[in-house]
Amino acid sequence: MKIIKYTLLAFLSLSLFSCTEGFEEDNTNPNNPLTVPTYGIYNNATKQIVGTTIRGSFGTARMALPWVQYSAQRNYTEEDRYQYRDGTAVSIFNAYYQQANNFKKIIELNTDPETVVASAVYGNNDIQVAASRIFLAYIFQNLADTFGDVPYWSYGNSNPDFQALDIDNLSPKYAKQEDIYADLLKELEESVAQIDANSDVPYIFIKKEAYTGENVFGNDVQKLRKFANSLRLRIATRLKNSPLSGLAQQHISELAANPGDLMQSNDDSAGVTYENNSINPAPNYIAFFVDNRNDYTVSNTFVSLLKGTLPNSGLTVVDPRLQQVVAPVGTILRDALSRSYNPVYSTSIDTINKYYKGMPFGIPSGLTGSQRPSASPYSQSILKADYTEYFMTYAEVKFLLAEANGWNQTDYEQGVQASLDQWGVESTAAAAYMASLPAASEESVLNQKYIALFMQPYEAWAEYRRTGFPKFLVKPGDVVQLIAPAPVGNTTVTEYTFEPTPSAISINGAFTDLPSRVRYPYTEATLNRVNYEEAVARLGGDTMNNKLIWDNN
Repeated sequence: MKIIKYTLLAFLSLSLFSCTEGFEEDNTNPNNPLTVPTYGIYNNATKQIVGTTIRGSFGTARMALPWVQYSAQRNYTEEDRYQYRDGTAVSIFNAYYQQANNFKKIIELNTDPETVVASAVYGNNDIQVAASRIFLAYIFQNLADTFGDVPYWSYGNSNPDFQALDIDNLSPKYAKQEDIYADLLKELEESVAQIDANSDVPYIFIKKEAYTGENVFGNDVQKLRKFANSLRLRIATRLKNSPLSGLAQQHISELAANPGDLMQSNDDSAGVTYENNSINPAPNYIAFFVDNRNDYTVSNTFVSLLKGTLPNSGLTVVDPRLQQVVAPVGTILRDALSRSYNPVYSTSIDTINKYYKGMPFGIPSGLTGSQRPSASPYSQSILKADYTEYFMTYAEVKFLLAEANGWNQTDYEQGVQASLDQWGVESTAAAAYMASLPAASEESVLNQKYIALFMQPYEAWAEYRRTGFPKFLVKPGDVVQLIAPAPVGNTTVTEYTFEPTPSAISINGAFTDLPSRVRYPYTEATLNRVNYEEAVARLGGDTMNNKLIWDNN
C-alpha cells in the first residue's frame, strides 16, 4: 500500500508539473496584454483627445463649432441656439480626465523603480515623462478654458488643492483658474528643459518592432519641443489681460524673443492624421459616412466671409480657401467625399454667390427645410477619412507672434500664407489673395486667425471671449438674411432674428453675446457636491454667462 501511495503521489506531482509548465506563456492573450506598452497608451490618448467624443458630431458640432459659426445645424437647431445637451458636457469632461489618467500612467511607468527599465525599451524615460506633461497641459488648458475652475493634477507641483487623478480621492477639490494656468506655464517650461537635457535622443516613443510607435510628431523630439513652447505662448497670450498678466508677459517676451524655439513651418503643426479607411477614420467621416448622419454643414457666416461679402469683415475678395473647404450647392455627400464635382472659380461674385452658400446660423428648426437645399456641403478636405485633427498649427503660432510683436505685418502675412498652404491653395491663387490683404492691425490679424482656426472651434471660441474678435459673428437679437425664401404660415420671410431658445435662457439668463463657458456636468453636483458648490460660488454661478478670468469681451 505504501508503494502504491508514493507512486500515486509521484504521478500527481508529475501531472501537476506537466499541466503548469509553460502555463503563463500558453495562457497569455497577445491581444489583451497584462502590461500595456507606453507607446500604446500614448497613441490611444493622443487620438482620443481629438476623437469623436470631443471633436465629433456632439462634442464639437453641437457646441463650439456652431457657436463660433463655422457650422450650422441642418435639422434641429436648438444646440446652435445654446440649448446644448447636458450629456455632451458630461462626455467631454469625462473624456478629458480619462486621457489625463492615461498620460499620468505613462509618467508612473517611467518613474516607478519597478517599471522604469522596462519602459525605457519604448523611449527615453525623461522624454516620455515630458511628452505626457505636455499633453496633460493641453488637456487641462482645454478643461479650464471650457468650464473654469476644475479638478487639477500636476506632475511637478504638490499644491494640496491639486487633487485630480487620485484613485483614492473620488471627491477632488476644484483648483482655481489662476493656479491652474500658472502651473500649466511652469509644466510646459519644465517639460522643455527635460527634453533639452536629452536632446541627443532620436525618438519619443517607439515599438520594439522596426517601425515608429509615435503618431503625432513622427518621433521627432524637436517637434515635440516646439509644440510645448508654442502651446506655452498660446496660454500666456490667453492670460495677458488677466490677473496673471505679469507672469504671462514674462513668458510672451521670452518666447517672442526666441521664435526659433516655436513651430517653424506647417511641417511642425501638431495633429493626429486618421487612417484612410472605415476602421479608424476621422470624426467627421464617422459622423457622415459611418453613422450616416447629415446634421450640420458650413454656416453662411463663414461662407460669406470667405466669399468677401460679409459686412464689417474688412474682406472684399474671394478667399481661395472657400473651394478647399466647401463644395458647390447641390453636391451630394458621396460626390463631395470623392471630389466628383467641379469647384467653381470665378472673379464674378454673382457666380460665386450662385454656387456657394452656407446654412443660415441658428434659425428656428421649422425653417431648416426651406434652407437645406440651397446650402453647400463640406468638401472632401473636411469629410475625408484621413483628415488631420490638429492640436495646434504653425499658422496659429504666427498670429500669436504677430500679436506679441505689436500686430507685426510680417508675422501676419506668414500666418495667412501658412493657412493657405495648409488647405492646399495653389500658389497663383494664394499670391493674388495675399496681395489683397488689408494691413496688419488687431482686427485684421484676429480675423485671419479666426479663419485659420476653422475646425478648431474651442480655440476660436476662447479667442473670441478673450478679444471680442471677430466682430461680425451673429449675436442674440441680430437680424440675418436667409439664403432662400421661407414659407411661414400664409407669408414668406427672407430674414430672421437670432435668439437663444427659451430653455437656454431659463437656465442661464438672458444672452447678449456668445456663451462664456459650459456648465459643469450635472453629475458633479451629485458625486462631488461640496467641491462643486465651492467652485460655483467662486464663479458667481453655474451658467453659460459666467465669465472666466481672462474673458475681457
